[in-house]
Amino acid sequence: MADNGNGLQVHWLEAGFEQPGRPLLLLLHGFPELAFSWRHQMLPLAAAGFHVVAPDQRGYGRTTGWDARYDGDLDSFRMLNLVRDALGLVFALGHRSVAAVVGHDFGSPVAAWCALLRPDVFHSVVLMSAPFGGPPALPFDTVNRAAPAGASLAGVLADLAALPRPRKHYQWYYATPEANADMHDAPQGVHDFLRAYYHHKSADWPHNQPHALAGLTAAALAELPTYYVMDAAQGMAATVAVEMPDAEAIAACAWLPDATLRVYSSEYARTGFQGGLQWYRCGTGARFAAELQTFGGRTIDVPACFIAGRQDWGVYQSPGAFEAMQARACTDMRAVHLVDGAGHWVQQEQPEAVSRLLLDFVASVTPE
Repeated sequence: MADNGNGLQVHWLEAGFEQPGRPLLLLLHGFPELAFSWRHQMLPLAAAGFHVVAPDQRGYGRTTGWDARYDGDLDSFRMLNLVRDALGLVFALGHRSVAAVVGHDFGSPVAAWCALLRPDVFHSVVLMSAPFGGPPALPFDTVNRAAPAGASLAGVLADLAALPRPRKHYQWYYATPEANADMHDAPQGVHDFLRAYYHHKSADWPHNQPHALAGLTAAALAELPTYYVMDAAQGMAATVAVEMPDAEAIAACAWLPDATLRVYSSEYARTGFQGGLQWYRCGTGARFAAELQTFGGRTIDVPACFIAGRQDWGVYQSPGAFEAMQARACTDMRAVHLVDGAGHWVQQEQPEAVSRLLLDFVASVTPE
């Protein structure tokens, strides 16, 4: 545990710390994950000469100092403060630079903002499973011309609710007061809830055959699986329960054996999910958008790489972000990899392939 100078006592896993002076790799997990999610990558990266650090981020696992109440300190979970968390840990560990910051799922935008805001510290970035389309834009030239007509997010959400099969977007559901209890007090228990959730978003679920969506419309978003665009009357526990694998499939799941899943389920049974859900509340409300618009037009100019599962709908869930990341948001995109046989949990489903891709990238951008 270490004080990151930003209100947290951070719990982290590390490898390659025995020899001082090694370049640092910072691995940032997503939801509902932990530092443990990087267990397969840490030793290969350390064997290549790096000091590898994977923290439990704010709101997760054994890191303490965050407010677990729904009506608690939401400001501390906003994106710029999550970057401050990462920077504080880097400095607390005695490093002034990071050879590569690697983020998966919700860790991906944190890694992206680290690289965008402090390229002097974060010298390269790997985004995994969640593309970064750039900072939100400031409205431009509104004095001289009317704002262009386009789909409003509020309108799209209303259109989802008005579909013949009424739907809702999972991120807005995660922002509701009932979401934590729905998952933490799931009728099937936290362990089986997580089993079904992980299965549903993995390559083991045969219907994960993603494709680019036509645009930000209700009709297009309704093509997403129910773990992203849910039936309006259901919570997440009920949504994934119908996709619970049977005992034979669970026994055959080599990438997530039951004892491994128990690491996650025991931690989430202890902490609940609200810490991670606060990140969604900051992302879906307009309250924090203005400070991010301050950086509208800024790009990630350090070397970048994107890795995701080929069976991961997360690549396409935000229409246009995958393309914008490559065309505009990252000016030095070195590689884009879609790993076959992996859904959303790419570094766990195909660990050897991901470790190899990470090693290739960091070797190419790290001075001898």
